[in-house]
Parts: sequence; C-alpha cells; structure tokens
Amino acid sequence: MPFNTALSGLNAASTDLSVTANNIANAGTAGFKQSRTEFVDVYALAFAGVSSTTPGIGVRVADISQQFTQGNIDYTNSNLDLAIKGLGFFTLEDSGARVYARAGAFHVDRNGYVVNSEGQELQAYAPIGNTGTFNTGALNSLQLLTTTGAPNASTLITAGLNVDASRTPFTVTGLTDNKTTVFDPANPNTYHNSTALAVYDSLGTLHTATMYYRKVDTALGTLPNSWQTFLYIDGTEVPPVASAAGTPGTMTFNPNGTLNTVSPVGSTSTRLGYSAYVPTTGASNITLEIDYNDTSQYGTAFGVNSLIQDGFTTGQLSSIDVDSSGVVFARFTNGQTSTLGKLAMGNFTNPQGLRQLGDSVWAESFESGNVILGEAGTASFGLIQQGALEASNVDISEQLVNLITAQRNFQANAQVITTADTITQTIINIR
Repeated sequence: MPFNTALSGLNAASTDLSVTANNIANAGTAGFKQSRTEFVDVYALAFAGVSSTTPGIGVRVADISQQFTQGNIDYTNSNLDLAIKGLGFFTLEDSGARVYARAGAFHVDRNGYVVNSEGQELQAYAPIGNTGTFNTGALNSLQLLTTTGAPNASTLITAGLNVDASRTPFTVTGLTDNKTTVFDPANPNTYHNSTALAVYDSLGTLHTATMYYRKVDTALGTLPNSWQTFLYIDGTEVPPVASAAGTPGTMTFNPNGTLNTVSPVGSTSTRLGYSAYVPTTGASNITLEIDYNDTSQYGTAFGVNSLIQDGFTTGQLSSIDVDSSGVVFARFTNGQTSTLGKLAMGNFTNPQGLRQLGDSVWAESFESGNVILGEAGTASFGLIQQGALEASNVDISEQLVNLITAQRNFQANAQVITTADTITQTIINIR
C-alpha cells in the first residue's frame, strides 16, 4: 500500500524539518555544531533477498549526524572568553564526571574556580614549581588566586651607569677642585654623582636606596680610574660587607673605560656586596648586592642607562592571560605574574559519536571512542584564542534552503497519500 510508504516519507520530512529548525534556533549559540539528517531507503525482504520487482516501502532516518566544522571566531571584551582554533574540546568537570565543550564563555565562581554558565569547572594541568613544565598526568580544576600576592625582598640591584672620566678626582688633602675629602651625603660638594631607586623588605615595605659616586686619585692609595661608592637606605649608611662604617666600596676601570674590578667582591666578580640593613618594620634584614657589570667610565656626562632591582611589594590579582598553547597566567598589580596551569584539551577518534547533553556540552560514548587528552598546539589539537568565542557553524542561508526542501518533501508525500486515497475510492466505487 502506498499509504505506509508515503507516511514514512512524511515522518522523515518532519524529522528533517525538526533538525533544520534546531539548527536555525541555535544559529547564535556559541560553540554549537549543526546537525544533518541522513536518510536510507527501505525494502521488504523475502527469503531470497530483495526481489528485482520490489518497489520499496519507504524511507527512514538513518542518522542525525553532528557536523564539527570550525565556526567563526568572534572577539569579545572578556579575558575568560576562550575559543579553539582547530580540533579539540575544553575539558570540564561536572560533579565528578567529565564533559566536553567548544563553547568557551567562562567566568569565576565564588570560590575562584573558572566555570561555564552551568557551573562546570574548566580542567587544567597543574604547574610544576617555576620550571615552566606541567603535570600532564592529572587534571585539576582551574582556580584563580584570590589571596594577596606575596612580596619578595630585594637582594640584587643591577646598575647600568656611565661615570664621567673627565671629572677631577678627590685628593687626600681635599683642597683641589674646592672639594672636601670626607664624604657627607648632605653635602653635594663631597661627591660627584648620585642615583636612587626603591627596594623592598620581606614584608613588601618600600625603602629608598641611594648610591653616591666620586672619583679618587692615586694619592689615596688607589689604582688609576678609581671611583668610591657609598650606599644609604632610608638615609642610613650601609657599609660594604665586613667593613666598618664610613668605608666606601670601590670600582676601578680599564684604560678603555670598561669595568676592571669592584671591592669588596660579592657573589660574583662584578658585584659589590653590602652588609645587612635592619628595617624598622620588623621585616628580615635587607642584604643587597649591586652588580656593576654594565657600568663604564667614558668621557661623557654621568648617566643612568638602567637601574633594576629584584624585589617587589604585595600585589592584587589584576588580570588573567591565556596564551595560544593554553598556559594560564595571573598578573598582579605589583607587576608580577604567576602560572596557574595549562588547559587540558580533549579529542576523540569519532567526535560525531559524542553524546549530546544539552547546555552546549558533550559526553564520551562507545561510538566516540575514549577521550584523548593533550595540550593545545600539540599533535592534532588546535590553538587557544583568548578574548574570543567560537560562533555557531550554522549557515542560515543553507538552512533556509534545507527548510524549503523539507517542506516540499512533506508536501509531495502528502500528495501521494491524497492520490492513493483517490485511487482507493475509485476501486471502492466499482460495482
């Protein structure tokens, strides 16, 4: 009977309409992957198989297959919006179960975990110390730092200076150049130049370190091209290591203007070591070295080319950065960064076999095969784009054409039923 055949066509066309409608409805859903209705014909089977004169008994839906083609990358203003350019899925934890998503609209929950709109936690590999490597053998929920970033006491100042070789050196008598020999930081006539920078104690409190420089001659028992240097922190003298108060450090230069030696030598031959300074804040003593490796004595004016110290104060979390390989960095207001982890990517031998859970996530299934975990930018995994979302891969124009096609198929099958009814009525009316 053609009625059943046409009815199967109506059901197939109706399913096609539903799939197309779902695609159109999710045209604006980030990370959505469109589906396609696939049909197969149906024949009645006899003992010997399908007869060559069998007309067929209709159609059925063989599969509604997901199409995992790349969607457009739409840029946003949120640092926690992430998109995958290429293959792979974000790995999420949902109450102990793993699910997978292409939608990367994440935010931070009350406990600092990075989650999607359903509260599913983004998974990452934990960093191994400060080595730049990650523990890829275990997954952890990515959590942002909600505490204050710890300070770091200053221990090293790197000074890139030029001291003026043309300056008249101080002598023992202190009468030449109208200078005095005894150094006094309050008297600029007792030194040639000075410079200062901020240093920090172990509690993150700021202190001011000031370095003074003056050229001296051989009458003081020094080598030619010698400069004395004095260090004061918050106005208090800090003598060189194992030296009495009032004792300067010394730098000597080669005839070509490059650094020759420093004295007393610190941990390396170009570093001048200093005694401990005791802060009044209750912090640990500040013990500094000044590295003069990039310091010169040329016949130009005194200049500070660089002056860098390795300490920093406390800091609050200011932003999150995610690079293309999925490494997550926390940036703090004190200029420091901390590596929080590396995003764990998942992929499957047959992504079309993934089980749809709704809410833009999928679950592993027998048809998809076991998950393959890895890192962005390695093997077959795509790259991460921060501040962007992957748009739905639905092409509205294509779906509207599919809509018309499904409608025509439905109408044609309905016409078959009408025609079959007319023929049946004619037969019934035969007398």
